[in-house]
Amino acid sequence: MKYEPLISDTYFHIYNRGNNKEDIFKEDRNYDYFLKLLDKYITSVCEIYAYCLLKNHFHLIVKTKSEVGDKSISQGFSNMFNTYSKAINKSYNRTGSLFTDRFSRKKIDNEQYLRQLIIYTHLNPQHHGLINDFSNYMYSSYKSYLSDKPSKLDREFILSLFEGKSNFEYAHLHKKREIESDLSLE
Repeated sequence: MKYEPLISDTYFHIYNRGNNKEDIFKEDRNYDYFLKLLDKYITSVCEIYAYCLLKNHFHLIVKTKSEVGDKSISQGFSNMFNTYSKAINKSYNRTGSLFTDRFSRKKIDNEQYLRQLIIYTHLNPQHHGLINDFSNYMYSSYKSYLSDKPSKLDREFILSLFEGKSNFEYAHLHKKREIESDLSLE
């Protein structure tokens, strides 16, 4: 499989899942550790716009920084995923690959697609039946956009993409209702 190269000053959807669809997050402390590693290895090479960590997979929406070299961006992700994998293997007395393969990435080439992916990322826990209401999911960036607490997310930029906080909420709820309506027709 050919992978999209990580290049500077570009939006990407980064995702991966557990090998054989196994859980990559086994307990709360794993989610917290993954987020700490994201801060440690990725915030220096990317702006993080959205994330969602589910039991057996994750989604990240990022923009690579313009002043960082392509190799440094790839190395940051490699270091993060290797560190996380080694910690999980050690903690749970397991061996072998934690993730299916190298992480997948898709270049995001326009703002409409960026908005759609942010909504998709946030709705993912409800889509997979982990929770009845996506807005209550703990390991997603959604709540951070509605909060005034300090965050490493670029709230101002993302909320401006949706033309404000209320439109951000509306776009998510509208898409949720649209999906629920489609499901009721099946």
